[in-house]
Amino acid sequence: MTEQFLCNAMETHGDTVYRLALCRMQNTADAEDVYQDVFLRLLDQRAEDWDGEHTKAWLIRTTLNRCADLHRFRRRRPVLALEDIPELARPADDSAAGLWDAVARLPEKLRTAVHLHYAEGYSTEEIAALLGVPSATVRTRLHRARRQLKDLLGGMDDE
Repeated sequence: MTEQFLCNAMETHGDTVYRLALCRMQNTADAEDVYQDVFLRLLDQRAEDWDGEHTKAWLIRTTLNRCADLHRFRRRRPVLALEDIPELARPADDSAAGLWDAVARLPEKLRTAVHLHYAEGYSTEEIAALLGVPSATVRTRLHRARRQLKDLLGGMDDE
């Protein structure tokens, strides 16, 4: 692998990898470990011929796998207060901060689906492929997440 390819991948997709790791791990130190491990693993790949979308999908899949590995090997450490999370993990729009604070309180599977769909812009079919679950499962997770967010944020009952 060329050093230039790795630098480009880190510059282009590094924020995505870090935000996803932080979303899954809920801990900056673990998220940084995942970030580092993912890009070290990219060094071992013969990826110079990959297009941008293949590289991004590989990085997201590897990030999810590495997070699962860390969960298996470490008992979850206490979650950081949202005030301690770096600005990179927060939305640029302060008006949405309350929403993302509520998203951080969702169970991990729901939080991951919400992050990939709304923050990273993936379709339910793409998320299903990344997570290795049926598309219907992703849609169900998004529906449940929206319902829980409505309860957490005190939304009006539409029914």
